Amino acid sequence: MNINNTNPIVGRQFQELSKVLLSEYLNKKFNTDIAIPIGEPAKDHKFDCVSDDKQYVAECKCYTWTETGNTPSAKMGFVNEAVFYMNYLPDETVKIIIMKKATHDKKNETLAEYYCRTYKHLLKGIKVLEIDADNRTIKAIKD
Repeated sequence: MNINNTNPIVGRQFQELSKVLLSEYLNKKFNTDIAIPIGEPAKDHKFDCVSDDKQYVAECKCYTWTETGNTPSAKMGFVNEAVFYMNYLPDETVKIIIMKKATHDKKNETLAEYYCRTYKHLLKGIKVLEIDADNRTIKAIKD
């Protein structure tokens, strides 16, 4: 579980790890906090990880189940917000949500698996990857 006052630090560390692992996974160079114009009229929106050629755009979410094993509902809303912004990117852009692997003793699925199962109707054209921060591995949850 992430403690609120460390959330920005933990989030930034996860974003950096995501950039490194995504670069290796896709064999592309990625940068963090890159502004891309979206919408009409276009307005810049910063995305967490963007490839040099802007072909790949990723948002990183370092969320966990609640201490008691409940769904972090508000945080799922932030993932949905990231999906919303991605829908304004060009169709040829590869859109990726990266979630930290989060398990709980009371759950038989990770938080990323739960998210995909529950919100698959929003994920048209969006990939979901899960990063196991301990093992520094990436797994495709939705390709």
